[in-house]
Amino acid sequence: MTHLRSKRLSRPGRPGTVLAAVLGLVAALSLGALGDAHAAPPAKPGPAADRWTDRPHGFASLAGGTTGGAGGKVVTVTDQAALAKYAAAEAPYVIRVKGTVEMEPFGTEIPVASDKTIIGVSDTAEIVHGGFTLDPGTHNVVIRNLTIRDTAVEGNWDCKDTDYDGIRLDTAHHVWIDHIRFSRICDGQLDIRKDSEYVTVSYNRFTDNNKTFGIGWTPNVTTQITVDHNWFRGTKQRNPSADNCAYAHLYNNHLSGQLSDGDPVWTYGNWARGRTKMVIENSFYDGVQHPYQADATAELVQRGSILRNTTGRHDAWGTAFDPREFYSYRLDPAAAVPALVKRFSGPQKRIGGPVELHVPADYPTVQAAVDAVPEANDTPLTIAVAPGTYREKVFIPAGKPNIVLRGTGEDRSDTVIVFDTPAEYGGSTGSATVRIAANDVTARNLTFSNDFDEAAHELKGEQALAMKTTGDRIVFEDTAFLGNQDTLMTDSPKLTTVSRVYVRDSYIEGDVDFVYGRATTVIERSVIRALSRGSDSNNGYITAASTWKGNPYGFLITKSKIVSDAPAGTYHLGRPWHPGGEPDAVAQVLIRETLLPAAVKSAPWTDMSGFSWKDARFTEHRNHGPGATVTADRPQMSDRDARSHTVTAYLAGTDGWAPHTRH
Repeated sequence: MTHLRSKRLSRPGRPGTVLAAVLGLVAALSLGALGDAHAAPPAKPGPAADRWTDRPHGFASLAGGTTGGAGGKVVTVTDQAALAKYAAAEAPYVIRVKGTVEMEPFGTEIPVASDKTIIGVSDTAEIVHGGFTLDPGTHNVVIRNLTIRDTAVEGNWDCKDTDYDGIRLDTAHHVWIDHIRFSRICDGQLDIRKDSEYVTVSYNRFTDNNKTFGIGWTPNVTTQITVDHNWFRGTKQRNPSADNCAYAHLYNNHLSGQLSDGDPVWTYGNWARGRTKMVIENSFYDGVQHPYQADATAELVQRGSILRNTTGRHDAWGTAFDPREFYSYRLDPAAAVPALVKRFSGPQKRIGGPVELHVPADYPTVQAAVDAVPEANDTPLTIAVAPGTYREKVFIPAGKPNIVLRGTGEDRSDTVIVFDTPAEYGGSTGSATVRIAANDVTARNLTFSNDFDEAAHELKGEQALAMKTTGDRIVFEDTAFLGNQDTLMTDSPKLTTVSRVYVRDSYIEGDVDFVYGRATTVIERSVIRALSRGSDSNNGYITAASTWKGNPYGFLITKSKIVSDAPAGTYHLGRPWHPGGEPDAVAQVLIRETLLPAAVKSAPWTDMSGFSWKDARFTEHRNHGPGATVTADRPQMSDRDARSHTVTAYLAGTDGWAPHTRH
């Protein structure tokens, strides 16, 4: 079929996306310099590391990057067995940890295989009495937003005979450790060993420990590591220590409340050991013995840090390396660091909540992303679809609720899901480009299309759906539905089951029965285009409702605009659809406070398949425009009845659903 220009409608006046950064924090907190060491130059211009991004910065972002389980299925675990199963699986997984997982036996370290993301849900996920280990060859792992605690053994301060690590890496590469709270671990809270490479450790809290965070342990000068925005509080040594690291970049870290047992040597902050090349920038040391020190064979460059009540070694010699030659990064003022890490380090509520799956960056198709959604999904999960045309059919099954399908372009026409199946090949349902059977699904900033060319084919079944829904509590915001016959079907699983659909600020086009079904459906502040079929008498029907007779609310079109280039008096507002001759499907349609074009007939409701429109529940209320003339064949709803036929009344159901109030 030939699409009109209107099929790629723009939204006028759409503001651009603004990415807010916490750049004014120092001024807001009135933090001043407290004895800055050598001033650090500003970081190289380029994309800065956002505090909430789901992609790592620093060395973990290099040499192909670290994406963890992106592209794999998403699962939620609440016990040790499930966590161990998915962590060790060969396939990629995003593993959401919910609640407290207690390890048995005490000190168990779960092996983590390659291509995994392990992320805590909100700020309450915990691993207690155990941790994780990444064995040689493991790569592409993200561990985020967890508390890992309590493998300390009373009276065994030095942990020589236990070696219970919080997270241990042995010859692993491309690993991101982020927003973890480590507490009371015996031995190391984080051990990065045996030539592990391309590691970033960011926004973590290391608390109440002796041997905290060690790096290295071989004579090879191999490891590349970024350590930033971490808070070391109540720790004694290895904060971190870096042994034979090729490149160790430490910036914007905060060391405070150092534990001290009077040990003059092994109570310290950062240590560049062996042949390590270390750069320290804009960190904050408060009450620390030996805040930074280096072996004679190492190189340590320190600039821009604040030292308060520090004693002992403050070593700095050699040229080390320039981190800007490897990556761009945001360097916060040292004075802001204590407030920053107190606010942003450790587990965060907003990190482990709704998951976002990216199409096509992580999943090649929209359906592949849907397939990755866990069964019985209980947390809103966003499928973010990049601008482009996706020629595929998409099905969201009933077992995968709580999905947000979102186009990321500037305009809904930038992201199009389209296919070209007519009902002749698979029936009406089988023709749908997108089918939503799940509850609680929202789609926004997208175009759904069925571009079957009915003018070029002579078929018995020319119905070609762009969208069919049967789920409850479905929302479409700023979406477009493109097609001809049967463009948008909002239905329910069976006649007596009420499903609700809310369409707002959207665009729907078609010619025959192109808004139809038995779901309670509200279309608000939208544009409905009735396409011309070239007839001088009958160009089509906008609605074909099949509302169950026990449901007082079928279709409500309100505060919208119906437009058409069809000749005057050639379009019906609707007709009553009784699927399979079902007598209890008694259409209910109210069109109110809506602009109607001249194309609308003076008698706009008509019979269908032997069922009279007069037996249906067709009404109008206070419409306007050239097609809104009142005649004997146009039932008008009274002001009194209109007060009980509002958006709220249609959508409330028994659970008080009110998506329209969120705007």
